[in-house]
Amino acid sequence: MDANLLKGHLDLILLAIIEGEPKYGLEIIKEAQLRTDGYFDLKVGSLYPALHRLEQAGWLSGDFQPAPRGGAPVKYYRLTESGGRALRDKREQFSTFSRQVGRLTSGI
Repeated sequence: MDANLLKGHLDLILLAIIEGEPKYGLEIIKEAQLRTDGYFDLKVGSLYPALHRLEQAGWLSGDFQPAPRGGAPVKYYRLTESGGRALRDKREQFSTFSRQVGRLTSGI
């Protein structure tokens, strides 16, 4: 996977994974791998700064809760209302982008 492609779509990927129910970092990484048959292998070093940035933007809210298997509390992230709007916008932008790239690369 080209890291530049991931970088340009990381917000969309993270918002889509978190949509539905709150998730903590390791769950987000595992969900990305599961949904893409291992294609997306998010690294902690890029995940947490991105989650923090999305939280600062108001698209995510996070709170610490007990870890599922005990141990130190973990921060669960959930989509905010503005995060839901951002996700819809980003899905639409990605769809348009994908269609247009397909038109350019289809050889027609």
